[in-house]
Amino acid sequence: MAWVTWVVCILAYLVATLHRSSLGAAAPDAIVRFDATAAQLSSLAVLQLVVYAALQIPVGVLVDRYGPRMLVAIGGVLMALGQGLLAATDDVPVAIGARMLVGAGDAATFISVLRLLPSWFSGPRLPQLSQWTGNIGQLGQLFSAVPFVWMLQHLGWTTSFASVAIVGAVVAVLVLVVVRNAPPGIVAPRTDSIQLPASWWRRLRSAIGLPGTQLGFWAHFSTQSPGTVFSLLWGFPILVSGLGYTRGEASGLVVVIIATGVVSGPILGLLSARFPARRSNLVLAIVAHMALAWAVVLLWPGTPPTAVVVWMLVAIGIGGPGSLIGFDFARTFNPIRSLGSANGFVNVGGFTASFCLMALIGIGLDVIHRIRLDAGIDAGLYDWEAFRIALSVQFLALGLGAAMLLHARRRTRRRLQEEDGVTVAPLWSALLAAIRRRRGRAGMP
Repeated sequence: MAWVTWVVCILAYLVATLHRSSLGAAAPDAIVRFDATAAQLSSLAVLQLVVYAALQIPVGVLVDRYGPRMLVAIGGVLMALGQGLLAATDDVPVAIGARMLVGAGDAATFISVLRLLPSWFSGPRLPQLSQWTGNIGQLGQLFSAVPFVWMLQHLGWTTSFASVAIVGAVVAVLVLVVVRNAPPGIVAPRTDSIQLPASWWRRLRSAIGLPGTQLGFWAHFSTQSPGTVFSLLWGFPILVSGLGYTRGEASGLVVVIIATGVVSGPILGLLSARFPARRSNLVLAIVAHMALAWAVVLLWPGTPPTAVVVWMLVAIGIGGPGSLIGFDFARTFNPIRSLGSANGFVNVGGFTASFCLMALIGIGLDVIHRIRLDAGIDAGLYDWEAFRIALSVQFLALGLGAAMLLHARRRTRRRLQEEDGVTVAPLWSALLAAIRRRRGRAGMP
């Protein structure tokens, strides 16, 4: 029953990811359908993510109080309603409201699924299952990049989004029928463990105040935002309008992100379980890799070759499963009764960075286009030179996230030493000690 529950929850998260990323796959069509500027187009995704991020902590509290099953089902219904509304409208304000419904439903899904895992599984399997959950769920992006794009091209906007809405409604019903909050005969620890509104704020404040939870927040902030910005909105315009790929070629390139996540996720899960004291080093390495890849792409003279673009997609593809390490920090440093609240706070990190970056890129594209037109340059709104400048704002988020991650890590390690007597040596010191031990063993008779 544990595995059946997990499979259904993964299906719910996969469909939520399809809902979330469908607008990014449809961005070229949305430009035509809504006759939107870059800032207006970005507002569709930005407000979706604002709602998502704003609801993470309230949803986390509700998950601790009422259990994840009901939250996942309600989230599925809200997303189906949003997609159905988007299918029927060609008005920007109505479309914004539809995407906000999608954001609200999406907010209830992933942290609720993560909250279910400790009730059904335990031990070293947990971090690996968290990685598998996140990475299999991200296959929803594959469905939005390939079959959904095909539907848009051959069946049109209304039929495509209506079909996705129907799928979402069916999965929400399946969750209600199959999923339970805990194994039979076991009372789930979250039920009635928090009396609203008496103690929810104290529990939430306690979870957020832990340096380990803050470490998870900044890990998520640093690693998730570049991939989310690309997949949820700007990826297809960058590839199609900026770099000149066809829609089919762009779909294939987006698959690189998903495939990378599927391959790297289990590896990161194993490394997190094997070296729990070095998880922050994994995060920093992922952030540095993404920054380097984006720097090469944006600084390349003229249009970067496909091999360099693929390398950048691989880098941000690793960032997706890398962000799940943030939830592993939350699980490590929080009791299960407040894990939903901690997970909600961690999940705010990456999506806060994402909607800020999306908005800044959209505004930047409009400003750059206006400046170039005023200078007498015949330039398109979404050409590569404009994207080259607008996308550089990502380095601000990567730099801030890495700096705050280091700060939170110092506080977390100090607390471990003071409360548990555990000292975590710097990575270079640990590597030198390991080398000395290996040499010592090699010299033994």
